[in-house]
Amino acid sequence: MKHLKRAAKGLALIAVCICYAELYVNSVVFMLGILLMAYFVWLVIQPAIINNSSDRLKSIYYSLELLSAYAWSIAFEIPFLFIMVRFGHMPIWGIIIFSIMRLVTGATVMVVSVLRLIVSSARIGIITKFVLFFMWWIPVVNIFVIIKACVIANREYELETQRNELFDIRKENEICKTKYPILMVHGVFFRDTKYLNYWGRIPGELIRNGADVYYGNQQSASSIKDSAEELFERIKQITKETGCEKVNIIAHSKGGLDSRYAISMLGADKYVASLTTVNTPHRGCAFADHLLGKLPSFVKNFVAFNYNGTLKRLGDESPDFLSAVWDLTREKCLLFNEEVHDKEGILYQSIGSEMRNKKGAKYILRFSYGLVKKYSSPMNDGLVDVDSMKWGESFQLLEPCTKRGISHGDMIDLLREDIPKFDVREVYVRIVQGLKERGL
Repeated sequence: MKHLKRAAKGLALIAVCICYAELYVNSVVFMLGILLMAYFVWLVIQPAIINNSSDRLKSIYYSLELLSAYAWSIAFEIPFLFIMVRFGHMPIWGIIIFSIMRLVTGATVMVVSVLRLIVSSARIGIITKFVLFFMWWIPVVNIFVIIKACVIANREYELETQRNELFDIRKENEICKTKYPILMVHGVFFRDTKYLNYWGRIPGELIRNGADVYYGNQQSASSIKDSAEELFERIKQITKETGCEKVNIIAHSKGGLDSRYAISMLGADKYVASLTTVNTPHRGCAFADHLLGKLPSFVKNFVAFNYNGTLKRLGDESPDFLSAVWDLTREKCLLFNEEVHDKEGILYQSIGSEMRNKKGAKYILRFSYGLVKKYSSPMNDGLVDVDSMKWGESFQLLEPCTKRGISHGDMIDLLREDIPKFDVREVYVRIVQGLKERGL
């Protein structure tokens, strides 16, 4: 904050000194203006070392304050310059010198602030960052892009600051320190990777509140049975390596069905204390029915062939696109529920969400939302209708607080998006806190 105040003062002093340098033709004052401009440039471009979240937020704050200070300086300088020119106090060469110096300081502010925002902000999208990087210098266009980026970055700063304050209040309590570790099981068409976390910012929030978090690591697309077998082996591996007796499973989408099968049919019940399913299609997915029922066979086979080939190159041993989708149809899930029964001694619970309109999601979920609404239920998350999500002794529907609602992807922080009045990280913190309170 001290540097920002100095920078703002520097801007004002530069303007005043340059103007009065021209009025009095005082070389000393003029040189002082040059020195002040150099000092301001140094203040702006001094490096920001980002080692942690706190440093990242400071960098965002610095950029926003710097852009704000520069905008206010222009607001005051333009009418001041107009008055000076209007009443004949500033000749053309004075205007040229003034313009050059303002161009240098302005370009410095813009470049440094834009680069800081691009590096520091996690919420500004890739497209917006791309436009910022290449178009910051284009008049008018840069105004709209920079304003948009600043609005997003400011919201990010406020939310992250609130989360840090909340964490400081409860960090000593380790509210997510459960008796058994948390096993997070992904859904279909995704994988657990080191550099692209399926669960977004959620695991990090659980860990810093005391949780021990592990991942399912099953293949991206296989039948429920095959995925469950992989998951069972993963559960045994975790219990053996850590010495814990059991795990608490939190599973999203198809991962919930994989987990139920492993528990009930493969003997994983001995190693599982609880299962929390998130937007899982326990009674099938209308989108899967429509996809398999309407598409020609050659299209389905073409998609499956290319998907399986690509995922093999990415590390899956035997991906099976069609088997994964077939197991999510309503007919298959009906047979699944008749065969797979819950085991006693395990806590089964579920949560879900719904979208309010197709604008509540991006990409394919906009299209699928309409299909599920037409063929199944208007209450759906873009892939799964709400009734299909319900399982276990309790079900919590996360009511949309805005017109957009909460999509299937929002529930795993897929796009790392800050949704107004909905903090997905806090949802999972409360789930795990509830497990701790139950002694699990």
